[in-house]
Amino acid sequence: MPVLQAHNISYEFSDGHRLFDSLSLTLSQRRVGLVGRNGAGKSVLGAILAERKKPTRGNVSAPIGLGYFAQQSETLLSGSQTVAEFLGGARILTAIERIESGDCHEKWFEIVGDNWHLPVTLSQQLRDMGLPADPDTRCASLSGGQRARLQLWQLFNCNDELLILDEPSNHLDKHARRWLLQSLKEFQGHVLLISHDRQLLREMDEIWELSNLGLQVYGGNFDDFAEQKHLEQQAIERRIASVEKQQNKLLAQAQREQEKAEQRAARGNKLRKSGSQSTVLLDAQKNRATARSANRNKNVHGRQVKLADQHSALKNSQAEDFVQSFTFNASHSPARKVISVEAGQLLCGTTERLYLNIRANEKLHLCGANGCGKSTLLKTFHGLMSLKAGRLRLNTATYYLDQHFGVIQQTLSLYENLINACAGINEADARTLLASIGFRRDTVFTPAKVLSGGEKMKLAMLMVSQQSAQPFLLLDEPDNHLDLDSKNALAKALNMYRGGFVLVSHDDDFVRAAGVQRAIAMKG
Repeated sequence: MPVLQAHNISYEFSDGHRLFDSLSLTLSQRRVGLVGRNGAGKSVLGAILAERKKPTRGNVSAPIGLGYFAQQSETLLSGSQTVAEFLGGARILTAIERIESGDCHEKWFEIVGDNWHLPVTLSQQLRDMGLPADPDTRCASLSGGQRARLQLWQLFNCNDELLILDEPSNHLDKHARRWLLQSLKEFQGHVLLISHDRQLLREMDEIWELSNLGLQVYGGNFDDFAEQKHLEQQAIERRIASVEKQQNKLLAQAQREQEKAEQRAARGNKLRKSGSQSTVLLDAQKNRATARSANRNKNVHGRQVKLADQHSALKNSQAEDFVQSFTFNASHSPARKVISVEAGQLLCGTTERLYLNIRANEKLHLCGANGCGKSTLLKTFHGLMSLKAGRLRLNTATYYLDQHFGVIQQTLSLYENLINACAGINEADARTLLASIGFRRDTVFTPAKVLSGGEKMKLAMLMVSQQSAQPFLLLDEPDNHLDLDSKNALAKALNMYRGGFVLVSHDDDFVRAAGVQRAIAMKG
């Protein structure tokens, strides 16, 4: 029995741009993966199916027990909500504290019920999850990976009939990713997973692909999907090659017929001039030849139109594809020391003293568990935070790209963001650069606030790449949200970058491809 259904749903932005049209779907498999390129509309579709966003047209039938994890959730980023409040245990903890302090009012005992063990068990569970053991910790003080894990932990323990998870592995360290994989296997309900993470997608029973062609359903896991897509692509390419061969053959035949007709006409003109045959006979032959030629041309034209239609249909059956690229402004950085830390202690995260020396053209991987202080260290390098103790020497301009696209002004368009952030860039260059990451023609005027997470990250990296001063880059998980092609393009560009950077990433393949020279491992 289907747990989720949608009928003829469409979604349009306020400027009239249509993201997808007339999609119908039924979710009955226990594990379904939703894949597609950045900007295809996966997150919007997920929000519509979770009934967090209304479609422009169509309707959705979803279960009452539905949990939703949003890719760009701001829920825990602000305010004073504690971990205990988020998990719904704050009233019980408060009641136990009041009783232990001597207040024996009956209402406190009613609130506690049989949950006297909660303070100990909750602290231990938080510790096991790699989170601060104190349930009064403010959610806003957690790292991105810790916040994600807290939200996911709550969802997996709610016994919902269906979970819709939008890029749940973003920000998670290796330990947390293993936990997520195991939680997906153990969860008894249905799951719709929106992801580019092939390891998670290999655990799916069915794959949905969203593209400019609509929604295509493939049985099996991601490896089965990839094989089916490869076979489909090969079959389409063979059919396209066959049609093109027929078109070329028909064109060559038409050219030969045209040459023969011209030769016959030349012979007729020669005979007409010589007077060796009667004009009446020559005119009759000319009329018959003209009629035959017109009939042949009509047949050829009809076949050409039919082949052109077949070629166009085959091309349209292929999802939109383009080669993406990031190109950094290039100038050589001398190998001088630009960042040094002596006995540095961070304001939050690890308590160990840090000793670092970084040169201008070094490419470093900053690694460690969620919550160890990687983002804090990058913010300290950029001057957004200070050291609690120790000394920092900085002798370079830095450019900081955070996990939440802070360099992007959400109310401005892609074009306006790029022009404002990159001194000296003109309109033609801006359009060319935006086209290189998939934004062409009027799409460059799309407001940044409606972009997907992957599209925002591509725009942010494009802005980073065009800084004229070639600053030292501080990159906090820039590969999050990106589809595989975009991730490969970014890694290639970072590898070729002639300046230096500190890169935070949990993807070892991406780190290697980016040309990292050494790692800085931070302890928890």
